[in-house]
Amino acid sequence: MSMNIHPTAIIDDTAIIDDTAVIGAYCIIGKNSKIGAHSVLRSHVIVGENTTIGQYNEIYQFASVGENPQDLKYAGEETYLEIGDHNRIRESCTLHRGTTQDNALTKIGSHNLLMVNTHIAHDCVVGDHNVLANNVGVAGHSHIGNYVIIGGQSGIHQFCKIDDYSMIGGASLILKDVAAFTMVSGNPAKVHGINKEGMRRKGWSGDTIKALDEAYRVIFRSGMIRDQALAELEKMLPIEPKVQLFIDSLKNSGRGLTR
Repeated sequence: MSMNIHPTAIIDDTAIIDDTAVIGAYCIIGKNSKIGAHSVLRSHVIVGENTTIGQYNEIYQFASVGENPQDLKYAGEETYLEIGDHNRIRESCTLHRGTTQDNALTKIGSHNLLMVNTHIAHDCVVGDHNVLANNVGVAGHSHIGNYVIIGGQSGIHQFCKIDDYSMIGGASLILKDVAAFTMVSGNPAKVHGINKEGMRRKGWSGDTIKALDEAYRVIFRSGMIRDQALAELEKMLPIEPKVQLFIDSLKNSGRGLTR
């Protein structure tokens, strides 16, 4: 047994663990799972079957990743969880595999921070550079983009889309899609403008922020119907390409946008 694997760990014979990975005390690794280079499972971590964990991840005690989906339709089919690189998954997080009713895959990107007791349900897709605070619950089939911040105790309804650079306030209930760049909060959540301070911290120019603020007003404050708003936004694209993310939010929303 590798010196990086604690003798109390239980590892299925079919699991593949990189020589540089660290497996702490009392961890359990399921069949057909893979753990990449320099990833660390601190202790008491359960990795279910068919779970792939990339490089430089750190998973804290009592997390459960890759267990069976919490779906009454699940009947033991082969389904999967994929986790990218450089993620921090804190204590007691639960990330479940997909179901065959979707793509049989739950997928987590890279450079995410999932704080204590975060739940990512079956068939969710999570992008990169996101922060999900303590006790966030993301229901099945939901999609979260990139650079999203979700405040603690918030709940995301199934099939919702949370688009890039959006911010959800703590203890919010998300029943509809959240457009890119917007700040939403409440129960049920309502939109409260764009995250200008976050944009400034990223070093975005004043012209970019002004253009995105104007695009926000076109969608949420002008009273235009969807097709009219899209036409106005497309006129803005030559001036500010990031407006495309607003256009995508409008075009791809299946549940309607949080307003």
